Amino acid sequence: MTTITTNVDSNSRSSAIQAIFRTFCSDLDDHHDRRERVVKASRDITALSKKIIFSLQRLRMVNVPVPPSIAKENQSRFDQITALFQSIVPDISGLNAWRYQRQISWGIQEFIEALSFLHYIQTQTLISPAEVAAQLPPGVMVTEEDYLMGILDLTGEMMRFAVTVLSTGGQIEKPNSTSTTTAATYTTNTINIDSTSESPKSPPRPQLQATQGQLVIDLRSMRANVELLKVPRQHGSYMMRELHKKVDVMQSSVEKVERAAYGILVRGSERPTGWTPDLSSAAAITEVESY
Repeated sequence: MTTITTNVDSNSRSSAIQAIFRTFCSDLDDHHDRRERVVKASRDITALSKKIIFSLQRLRMVNVPVPPSIAKENQSRFDQITALFQSIVPDISGLNAWRYQRQISWGIQEFIEALSFLHYIQTQTLISPAEVAAQLPPGVMVTEEDYLMGILDLTGEMMRFAVTVLSTGGQIEKPNSTSTTTAATYTTNTINIDSTSESPKSPPRPQLQATQGQLVIDLRSMRANVELLKVPRQHGSYMMRELHKKVDVMQSSVEKVERAAYGILVRGSERPTGWTPDLSSAAAITEVESY
């Protein structure tokens, strides 16, 4: 009788343990399925965001509306991105808001990069975190780290855009006998950099178009503000460990734009009228592509 009772108790305990492990197994399967859905959506969002950026790099002006053909093409991609975010909202909201934040973060950063680049081209201003959040479905969390990393990546795209604009718009204006120019004088079409008035016999003055000059100014302003950040290297966030690397890349990007601008302003007086810097050489291409 005792033996039968002992066997029954043993079987009950075994069944209870198996039930617990079956629950663990089901939870782990659900976790891996959710994680794979988030990772796949993040990859697709990244790919669509890059296509948006590539299409915007075909433009040559800022603070103007995007051409209808490109705007329509990009709107279709933004709609696809929104649908992808909506498909994983149940997986990245509520108790799971932080559990899969690392997996979706890369897609959010790339989306911020594309959205902020479009915003800059249209308005020549920097998009705010609130404006980014307004473009995402409710339930998608945008952390301060995501926003900062996306903006740091934006400087690389602004560098490529600025170098292309500089290479196609550098001008040498012939001096006018009745005109005088002071340092950092802003005109309707050009930005003149000179410190003295010029006579009719003075050499041509190197100039940047207003849009070109403002691109350089905006990038330098972004660099100055980022350099004010003080984030300890031992910061616990895994993304903040990448901050210092991205800041170094950002500084390098701004320096490339400065060198392109200086090529017009400093050496421009030695070149014939209409000269633009030769950015098609192997050295120049290597420099830009090395970013």
